[in-house]
Order: sequence, then C-alpha cells, then structure tokens
Amino acid sequence: MFDRTGQQTRSSRRDGRRKTVTAVAAAAVGVIAVGAVMVGGLVPRAGSATTEPDAVQQGLTALVHDAGLPSASAGVRDGRGSRNYTAGVGDLATGAPVPVDGQVRIGSNTKAFTAVVVLQLVGEGKIALDSPVETYLPGLVRGDGIDGRRITVRELLQHTSGLPDYVNYIDDAALRDRYFEPRDLVDIALQHKADAAPGAQFGYSSTNYVLAGLIVEKVTGRPLAEEIDRHIIDRIGLRHTYFPAPGDRTIRGPHPHGYLADPASGPPQDFTEMDPSAGWAAGQMISTNSDLDEFFTALLAGRLLPPAQLEQMRTTVPMGVGGARYGLGIVSRPLSCGGVYWGHGGDLPGFETRGGATDSGRAANIAITAVPADDAVAGAVEKVVDTALCG
Repeated sequence: MFDRTGQQTRSSRRDGRRKTVTAVAAAAVGVIAVGAVMVGGLVPRAGSATTEPDAVQQGLTALVHDAGLPSASAGVRDGRGSRNYTAGVGDLATGAPVPVDGQVRIGSNTKAFTAVVVLQLVGEGKIALDSPVETYLPGLVRGDGIDGRRITVRELLQHTSGLPDYVNYIDDAALRDRYFEPRDLVDIALQHKADAAPGAQFGYSSTNYVLAGLIVEKVTGRPLAEEIDRHIIDRIGLRHTYFPAPGDRTIRGPHPHGYLADPASGPPQDFTEMDPSAGWAAGQMISTNSDLDEFFTALLAGRLLPPAQLEQMRTTVPMGVGGARYGLGIVSRPLSCGGVYWGHGGDLPGFETRGGATDSGRAANIAITAVPADDAVAGAVEKVVDTALCG
C-alpha cells in the first residue's frame, strides 16, 4: 500500500492483488478502448487511418489487453511537446472511456511533495536535516529499540531511520471507511520493534513521512496541506493536484475508477471512493499525469528548491532493487538508453502511478487502475516509463 518502490508489500497483499488483476481482466472483456491526444495539435490521433500507435500507446494497450488491467494512461513531455494517452475503460460498470489526463490517487508520490516542503523549510533555517526528530516532536518517538533522540530528519526523508512501517499492519480492505489521525499511524508503528538501528540501512517505511509531515506542521503552525499548496502547488501552477481534506472520499475532477478484488468473493470492488487518511503525508494526494510531469520537471530545474537543498535531495543511498537509489523523497532509476530519471511512484488500493523526469527535461508518468501483484506486470509498467523517457 502507498508504494511498491520499497518492496514492502506483503505476500498476502500480493495474493489479493493478483486476484484483482485476474478478476478485473474478466470484467473488462469486450469494453476495451484506446486513444492518444496530442496537446497543441502536433500529430493526428494515434490509431487513426494516417497514424500508427507509437511505442507508448502500444505499451499501454498491452497493459490492458495482455496484463488485464482495467485502464492505463500516460502523460509524456519531450521536445515534441506534451501528449496524453489512454487505454482500456474508465468504468467497468458502464464501459465509459478513460478521461484524458484524469485525476488519480498518486500514493507515495506524495512523499516527494512532503520532502520538498521540508527542504524548503531547511533552506529557510526552520528545520535542520541533521537535527534529531526529538527537537521538533519531543517525547513522541519512543518504542522498542526506537528513540527520536537518535533519529535525524535526514534519516526520515531517506528511509534510513529503522522505524517500522505502519502500512504493514493495516489491511487494504479496512481503509475504505476508517479515518486515521496522523498520530494514530505513528502509534500503530510504535507498537512494533525497530527494524534496524538509525542510519544502519535503507528500509522503506511510510512512518518516516508521517513524522516529516508532523514536523512541518510543528514548525509552521499550519496544516501540511496548506504548506504543500503554498510551497508547491500555487508556486508552479499545478491545476489538478490537491491534498484531500478530512472526510473527502471522492476524486473531484474527471477520473477513471480504481479497482480492488474482494478476497472473499473474488469479483473486483470499485475502490475509487475511500478515506485516504491512512496515507497522509506519505500517500494521500490526488493529481494527474501531466501535473506530475510538471512537478518533477520543475523540481529538477531548480524552480522549487535552492541549489543546496536540491543537491541534498539528490544525494542517494542504494535501495537494493534494480539499480534504484533513494535520495530525500525522490528515487533515481537507470534508463535503458543511458543515464537515470528521477521520480517516485506510488500505489494504494485501486491505483498505481510510476514515472518522473530527466535532467534534460523529458518527463513521463503512467497511471493504472489496479495495483499489479505479478512482477512481470509491474515490470511492464516500468518498461512503458522507460520507453517514454528514452523516446
């Protein structure tokens, strides 16, 4: 839940998600549609009489037809302009098309937004990366092998704190209706023993980012959502990105539906509407592929952070997965054409997003509407990102 970037998903959840893909594939038979829209009228619609589908469109279509996902969409930005693609159906019940550049739950991409706000506050002298968590949240972080006096803000942002991940102790199906306060999530984690000593190793844990969000609120005296608006969304003009308010279970704008299998009965549940509070600073936000393209492009171009803080953000540790390395809220991944791209990715019931941007200004983000459990499907999603960024 929130991200398979850190490979933290348990086998029981993977089994449930495998049922999701199988059940959704059966439900989607006969209602598949594909298309691409080129912003600015650069080329005809992909699949028309005059244009063959390009490699990105072909990749999305394969995710729907071969992997059985209900829908896949993409936003790509490069030297030719910006393009949006869709494949599959936006609603299995009605067969409605996938909205072009529709809003989706972006899961752990939220961590990158939270990290940017923390680093902006570092630049303003309000937070010190190497100060202990105890400085900002006195007495809060205590447990078996856990001591906030020994964990730094940097270790939170880089997932080297050793804190257990509360996500491992929340069942996906229980998320739909339950509201969690951020400290509820911390309390769930603190009931369990530390995974490692602070600074000893990389260990992906959404608990780190809930604590980072609480630090933001402590030093600013304002809600995290307001700080994300002020420091990022309003600054670079993201039109379709927001942090849902407490109790807001909907997705406000045009969106595809997201699906989760019912482990008891098997048929897919429409999991579009849910209480996202279990994600909070680690996974609560909603956005679009094109807004994520803009966010990661603006970040790498230095429009969100001073050079010193951006350099800190891009200082990485190995994750132990496919050459990926984790910075402070962003991940670098190697490209087949050479070099790396920077992004994050995220998943939670019903939605998964993958993508990022390169230093040369290319950007791509992919959204699918059922979280894959099969490693081959997950790899196919990553391959579409690679195809889009390698051109």
